[in-house]
Amino acid sequence: MVISVLARNWWAFVIRGMLAVLFGVVAILLPGATMLSLVLLFAVYALADGIFAIASAVRAAQRHERWGLLILEGVADILAAIAAVTWPGLTVVVFVMLVAAWALLTGGLMLAAAFKVDADHGRWWMVLGGAVSMLYGAALLIAPSIGAVVLTWWIGAYALVFGVAMLVLAFRLRAKAGRLAAAM
Repeated sequence: MVISVLARNWWAFVIRGMLAVLFGVVAILLPGATMLSLVLLFAVYALADGIFAIASAVRAAQRHERWGLLILEGVADILAAIAAVTWPGLTVVVFVMLVAAWALLTGGLMLAAAFKVDADHGRWWMVLGGAVSMLYGAALLIAPSIGAVVLTWWIGAYALVFGVAMLVLAFRLRAKAGRLAAAM
């Protein structure tokens, strides 16, 4: 049963909620640093991923296995890292589109999941989280050239609302877990 699995793992929603609220506060209070940090964090990740992909390609070539696509992946990763550092403004616009797609997709999935949960187990909090995600994604698509400061405020506001929704859901699930344990 889906609800019993969610109820047993209510603490995971607490962690998600707390991290979202923390990220939201930082994004609102330090918007410029947050956006630059996200761009630089992406650059570091892409560089490391590229290096590991090329290392995997070299190992595959030594074992006479297919390695061409791994090299291409590694080069693409390293070029993306260089682009992020060289053109942080373009990276922010691409990031805006990525976040918009992510928010729309995860919001839609959360809305779909909400209708698999009983209303008294927190369905409407899942609906709120999903709706906020979808509204946020749509807003980013409507205004993709938005400034980095405003974008981080939007990210921060979204993270705060989403985090609170996850925390409320977590404690509803915790109560359900207690009722399930008492019933057994």
